[in-house]
Amino acid sequence: MIEHIKAMAVSRLGWLDEETFSDGVAICQSVPGATAMQMAAYVGLRAGGVQGALCSYTGFGLPAFVLMVTLSSLYAGSHNLPQIISLFSGLQVIVVAIVAGATRSFGMNILRTWRDAAVAVMSAALFGAGVSPFIVIAGAALAGIITYRNVGLDVPSTHRKITDGHAFRHVLTLLCVFILGLAGLYLIYPKLFSLAALMVRVDLFAFGGGFASLPLLLHEVVNMRGWMDSRTFMDGIALGQVTPGPIVITSTFVGYLMYGIPGAIVATIAIFSPSFMVLAGVTPFFDRLKSSGIFMRAIKGILASFVGLLFFVTVKFASAVPWDAVRLALGGVAFVALVRKVDILYVVLAGAALSLVIF
Repeated sequence: MIEHIKAMAVSRLGWLDEETFSDGVAICQSVPGATAMQMAAYVGLRAGGVQGALCSYTGFGLPAFVLMVTLSSLYAGSHNLPQIISLFSGLQVIVVAIVAGATRSFGMNILRTWRDAAVAVMSAALFGAGVSPFIVIAGAALAGIITYRNVGLDVPSTHRKITDGHAFRHVLTLLCVFILGLAGLYLIYPKLFSLAALMVRVDLFAFGGGFASLPLLLHEVVNMRGWMDSRTFMDGIALGQVTPGPIVITSTFVGYLMYGIPGAIVATIAIFSPSFMVLAGVTPFFDRLKSSGIFMRAIKGILASFVGLLFFVTVKFASAVPWDAVRLALGGVAFVALVRKVDILYVVLAGAALSLVIF
């Protein structure tokens, strides 16, 4: 997605030059949120200020939201039908392959030393022992600050200072509106407020891209609140992979199954708004932030922890699948296809077609 955004914003429309776009990639990889969504917002921010960022962010996410609400509605009314059961019997295997592929990708990019591996293993063990992933992430940040103190880090490079005198004021305005909205939900519909608060917490801790939200959502939605079981949550991930958006759009599925259209709207706004405001607020000051050794060491620890958390999610999802020879073969083929960079949409659609035939 980032390559498509670059082709549009840099090559075709000339809104940004190569250097400014590279600055944005460095920023979006260092703040929480789905990276592609954040890059869409960054392009809007550089082209038209905070208002431009809000427009591009909304435009990028709206098609996925509309399609996910439609799919969630169809799922809610038909998931007990034999054909739908057959469809998701195979798609759950594909989801295991997708998360395993994400774990592999995270691991190859992040686990460079024994320190990284140690943080990842400890994080997986703690999560498996029932420790909240939010506590695990906070602990990993502290471990990173201590462990990497004498280690040279690859600091994302920005070549120019990015400033916007009006950005902070606009972000404060958005933050006030968002807080007022949460307060209104708390007073009028406490259950929707609880849903929104959950999504806000997930978004603020999801460093490293959309896949980083999966362990947090799994913990909150399945383990802590029991709103759905692992297999239903996996169905939501599968549906999210046929939408033109980030995997975190699964939050829309969760919101819809809990409280219908209002739940879908609240969950979606709550899981995208905090990281948007962080991006808009941090961008003018990123040069100063990235020069902080404490910040960069904490981020490195957090990213290593997500390798462990995603590994545990892979194991958790795999344990929910009734494995047999056919499912093992389907999962293996899907994993190899993802490793070979086959588009994830094609993998999901092929898996859906095979599921209807095989199961």
